[in-house]
Amino acid sequence: MSSWHQTADTADGTSAGEYRPLENMLHAVIRTVNEFENVKVTYPVHRNPAVQKTANEIMGEHNRIRLIDPLDVLEFHNIMAASCFILTDSGGIQEEAPSLGKPVLMMRDTTERPEGVAAGSLRLVGTNEEDIYQAAHLILTDQKEYKKRVQ
Repeated sequence: MSSWHQTADTADGTSAGEYRPLENMLHAVIRTVNEFENVKVTYPVHRNPAVQKTANEIMGEHNRIRLIDPLDVLEFHNIMAASCFILTDSGGIQEEAPSLGKPVLMMRDTTERPEGVAAGSLRLVGTNEEDIYQAAHLILTDQKEYKKRVQ
């Protein structure tokens, strides 16, 4: 499952040809899905028009990525519970997902909830495409890493 929505993720300020953080995140997810045939992604897309436009342009045609409307809390928790791991930038999700026994790859450089990092269930991976991709790759290929993140 993927979920992200931070305003900074869609802010301009880059020169032409450079990806902004949201695009980095989206491209990292696509790379991961393309590499692992058994990986499917559900992404409840934030209602922010810029986020919806970008997500649809980059991911809208991928047959193993499901872009859906935002969910109510119960539906969201059900999808998280059925997920292998969570990619997010949400403060609330980084608190909730570990209680479901799911590793969280936090697409931020910092967190206001360092206890998740200290416990090992949360890993800060930043917003760089390669860093996000490598972290997802590791979770999917290294059983020890996965088990370490679901303590």
